[in-house]
Amino acid sequence: MADEQIKEELTLEIDAPTPPDTASEEEHDLKETLKKIKETVSEEDPKPSSQLNLRTILGGDLLTSEMVRSHIWLFVLIVAFSIVYVAFRYQCQQDMLTIDKMEQQLKDAKFRALSSSSRLTEKCRESHVLEILKQNKDSLLHQADQPPYIIEVPE
Repeated sequence: MADEQIKEELTLEIDAPTPPDTASEEEHDLKETLKKIKETVSEEDPKPSSQLNLRTILGGDLLTSEMVRSHIWLFVLIVAFSIVYVAFRYQCQQDMLTIDKMEQQLKDAKFRALSSSSRLTEKCRESHVLEILKQNKDSLLHQADQPPYIIEVPE
């Protein structure tokens, strides 16, 4: 909007008739300069040169607004995929940490179960049970003095 007003003012100043006898040399130079500026001014971006070198890439000439506007959805898609990739990687790392923690808990539980089973087996041994029976004299249980009898039943 402001560019249009400036152009209109420039056009009015250049096209305004001035009597040749009152126009000074400075005004004439000013009009010529404004005319040249008007010819060189354009609202469109300059086209990128077909020559691609390091200077155009580092200078930012590669990213003109026309190119960005025509590929905006590609840039949005790349950013969205990058965000999804980072989120999935973070979630995967969290899951791996949880799995490692649970595996360590499983090893601890197996060790405790093995040690409990070992203690129970030791306490259930016949020699240990006999020792406990000897210590508790008030018990009615005792070790048999005679060997067991085999009773044969005819069929």
